[in-house]
Amino acid sequence: MTRAAVAKRLVFHVGGFDPITPHAGAQRRFVRELARFQRTWSVKASADGLCNGIDQTTWSVTAAGPNWLVETDYNLVRWDDVIETYSRRTIFWRIPLGIVAFVDFVASGALWGYLRTNWHYAGFFLFPFVMFGIFSLVAYFVGLLVVRTGGSIPVAIIADLVAFAALLAGPWRWLHLAPLFDDWIFSREYIRKGHPLLEQRLDRMAAEIVAAASGRDTDEILIIGHSLGAVLAVDALDRALRADPALGERKVPVTFLAIGSSVLKIGLHRGATRFRAAVERVARAPGIFWGDYQARVDIMNFYKTDPMAEMALATENGPLVKCVELSRMLDRAMYRRIRLRFYRLHCQFISGNDKRAAYDYFMLVCGPVSAKSQTLAADGAVSMIAEDGSLIDAAPCCSEPLVRMAQQLGPR
Repeated sequence: MTRAAVAKRLVFHVGGFDPITPHAGAQRRFVRELARFQRTWSVKASADGLCNGIDQTTWSVTAAGPNWLVETDYNLVRWDDVIETYSRRTIFWRIPLGIVAFVDFVASGALWGYLRTNWHYAGFFLFPFVMFGIFSLVAYFVGLLVVRTGGSIPVAIIADLVAFAALLAGPWRWLHLAPLFDDWIFSREYIRKGHPLLEQRLDRMAAEIVAAASGRDTDEILIIGHSLGAVLAVDALDRALRADPALGERKVPVTFLAIGSSVLKIGLHRGATRFRAAVERVARAPGIFWGDYQARVDIMNFYKTDPMAEMALATENGPLVKCVELSRMLDRAMYRRIRLRFYRLHCQFISGNDKRAAYDYFMLVCGPVSAKSQTLAADGAVSMIAEDGSLIDAAPCCSEPLVRMAQQLGPR
């Protein structure tokens, strides 16, 4: 396989439904995980130049090995403000809207689709609503017990409300049910009517992608969609294709990686016709390479599934599906510590690895080989990077400026 070397990369990362504000804290997390990348691959790297905007939080990354140097412009696409509009709603709005979303996803056939393709994901969907149902039953039986022990109906109603309030004050928060309700409320609204602020942001992101693909100072444009962010990334790429149908064909290649993707979360809903049409256009675009990384132990993604086939779309030009084992990326002690923390496992897709593996987020973002080449290779970058961090079979490129840069870079 011919591999494409990269010296300059532009990355757009679209995260999932995560209420954490991606300002300086996001860069600090990135730098912390970047240190693991350096130890694992025997390379040097640094991140600096944080710039926080309305649409994106950006910084630059420089990574180097003995015979390579890569500069990455990293753009973290913001939509935390959109998520925040949901988290600000009172529980009296959140609960009925969540129930409406539940009924909608069941009636639309989405739940049956989850059960058919990945029962773990069906469990993820059902969990917040089943727990809410249990809370309601507990409160009901508390009231029933009060009546049976001689209490009046008004006293039973008060006991019901007190028990339900206690459950919302405790287990509701401990189990993080509020953001899970918000996630499904947003997903339904995205399918049914969209979000004006998000629509405008995706339009601007699409325009940036088109402009960058027409330039000459970048070797690769990499769009990464993690979790529900993969849905928004597809949406943005579809908008870019409408502006430039030859996107990625003329100058700068475009790679789209869906990691721990929730594409089928939306795509299996009967009402998501607009989104399925967008998926089909992106899959057919000859200038866009699409890779889909899936993990068995991650209950928040769809493992061993072809998203095109599951949505009854043409499969000739669908994504290259890559199944990865998260346990093989981590030290045994680390994996045992997080194996039952499902959200942390889900976030391993965007974290540093303890071991060299076929999938490594930071090698895809910062490494000297294109993300497309790494995805096409059976073992990712493992056979491309030597033990000392050098690029195997690469032409010597250790100029004096590169040597000085590599010496200056240190673990952060």
